[in-house]
Amino acid sequence: MEKHVSGSVKTDGTRRAGRARKRPVSNKVRALIAAVLVIVWLGVSGVGGPTFGKLGDVQTNDQASFLPASAEATRALEWQAKFRTSDAIPAVVVIAGDTKLDQQAIAKVADSLNDLADLDGQITGPFPSEDGLAAQMLVPLSSTGETGDAVDTLRTELADRIPEGTRAYVTGPAGFNADLVEAFGGIDGVLLGVALLAVLLILLLVYRSFLLPFVVLFTSVAALCAAIVAVYYMAKEGWIRLDGQSQGILSILVIGAATDYSLLYVARHREALAHGADRWEATTIAWKRSVEPILASGGTVTVGLLCLLFSDLNSNKALGPIGASGIVFSIIAALTFLPAALGLLGRSAYWPFMPKPARPLGPEELPDGLWGNIAKFVGRHPRPIWIITAILLVVGALGVTQFKASGVPQSELVLGQTDSRDGQVVLGEHFPGGTGSPAFAIIDSDTATDALPKIEKLGGVASAYIQAPDGGPAIAAAGREPQVVEGKSLISITLDDAADSDAAKATLGELRTAIHAMDPGSLVGGTTATLSDTATTAEADLVKIIPLVLGAILVILMLLLRSVVAPLLLVATTVLSYGTAMGVSAWVFNGIFKFPGADPSVPLFGFVFLVALGVDYNIFLMTRVREESLAHGTRAGVLRGLSVTGGVITSAGVVLAATFAALGIIPIMFLVQLGFIVAFGVLLDTLVVRSFLVPALVHDIGRHVWWPSKLGRRE
Repeated sequence: MEKHVSGSVKTDGTRRAGRARKRPVSNKVRALIAAVLVIVWLGVSGVGGPTFGKLGDVQTNDQASFLPASAEATRALEWQAKFRTSDAIPAVVVIAGDTKLDQQAIAKVADSLNDLADLDGQITGPFPSEDGLAAQMLVPLSSTGETGDAVDTLRTELADRIPEGTRAYVTGPAGFNADLVEAFGGIDGVLLGVALLAVLLILLLVYRSFLLPFVVLFTSVAALCAAIVAVYYMAKEGWIRLDGQSQGILSILVIGAATDYSLLYVARHREALAHGADRWEATTIAWKRSVEPILASGGTVTVGLLCLLFSDLNSNKALGPIGASGIVFSIIAALTFLPAALGLLGRSAYWPFMPKPARPLGPEELPDGLWGNIAKFVGRHPRPIWIITAILLVVGALGVTQFKASGVPQSELVLGQTDSRDGQVVLGEHFPGGTGSPAFAIIDSDTATDALPKIEKLGGVASAYIQAPDGGPAIAAAGREPQVVEGKSLISITLDDAADSDAAKATLGELRTAIHAMDPGSLVGGTTATLSDTATTAEADLVKIIPLVLGAILVILMLLLRSVVAPLLLVATTVLSYGTAMGVSAWVFNGIFKFPGADPSVPLFGFVFLVALGVDYNIFLMTRVREESLAHGTRAGVLRGLSVTGGVITSAGVVLAATFAALGIIPIMFLVQLGFIVAFGVLLDTLVVRSFLVPALVHDIGRHVWWPSKLGRRE
């Protein structure tokens, strides 16, 4: 008996000694793995950084290329290519003065421009206006070089050559394209720099640490670098179409999302350290407790973005894999690089404010501080709180009926003063508004001659002609026969109104109706047709994709929370928050910024980001509430969950709002509007919906919120 006891003690002591000897080895292995992970991510960043500057090589901002192949404007554009005599991009030059122009002097200006290196063909014009105060000419610019450089050269030369007392503008397709490219110029560096600086300042305030903010920030940068490499090769291989808008959204989305996931992990890591865990134990505990909500949160955003693949607009469709790849790498970086870095750094990452030992809370006790007090307030008045907040959100959502998303004129895409916009205004004052951006009809050659006078008589049509082989009008008396390609002729149609105006779109509808009646196989295309078909397709996408996003997110939440009621509640509150954000944005855009409207894709993008990202914060909250409810019951669990997650979720919301607000520095109306909608919506969701509405509702409903899981049957 004594030998048995002695042997047991010896065996136990040996086992303990063995464990003591193995622990340093185990920690060394952990340290080695962590070091390898850090080195790998440093290498990824080293590759992704230079690739960022190459994205412009695989980027396209041609709106027509994003239409579906089935759109009439797309099919018309394919036919138009068969009639082209060159691939030149037309620039419309307008010269105007306060007194009648010397037409001979203007003609000399046109002749002098024929020596420009970027010309691709002969300059057409100049054509004087009826009032004699303006003249216009069509300058074909080569499509092989940079359009922006060619337009800049043209503008410089015009400034030196026009007669004194006159003004020259370069507008038309080439002018608008050049100004749009210039506006996107800040996407590569300025936008990213502003976003990173904003995040860094917030992290410094949140952590009051010198090292930890940079570790979290590098996590986001590393994720972005990996996403950039993936997006670059997807675009290079032709799998996706990358434009300036998608590139800007990718940078903002990754920086915001990766930082959010990092904040959640760091909160769990700090909590583990405060409860006495060593560096590697804290790393493991934090990983285990944050991996599920991070995967679920990232999964909702990824699935929501991938639903855009069902869009008929190629621009929307492309953002799906672009954004999804960014979210995937954000998850990977937050669950690999960040744990590895914090494992290596340990408590020193938090210097000079190290985590203090946490005081255990009693069963009915809540932490002290702001969020503890908010939780107590919610616990005392749950029903009045959720009713009042819901009413306020509904009132805000009423403004959604004022949201004008039927499209904006091309001249309004770039905010602020631009030469192309000013030129378009001057052009409209002295010439038919559609000059320089004509519509065109592809029609059966046997029908074209009879159709031409009928087209010319339509309201809103300034002039029309059947195209000859040299691109000019076919004139039978002069022996200029119509150009015929595969039994089709092309009729060029100049509209009275600017090609991007609502009036021009109305004329287009009448034009299509009339021409289709004369030739059912005809096609009507051009700038106006492209804008009109884009708006129609975007509206159809909104109806189709919203149910897909909601359904996918609902399934993920049901799997995560093992409940039906809670996911329905979370999705409903998030949709209400989205409606409020759109309603308030409509009042701001119309009343304060005086925007003429919004791109048709803005409501869809706003929905995908706000609903998917808004659910993120509810996931962060409700996973912790479920954890606390298992130990303390639902009503106590929701208050404890709110009190311990309030700080980190609010910080995450502020970070994401700040990153999307950074889109406002790019003078593109679409990005400014999207940035405001998402920034305001995220703050609304973080500070109101997640802080008051959801906790109050869950507290009021009680255990039934977990139905039909076992937790819903607990008293």
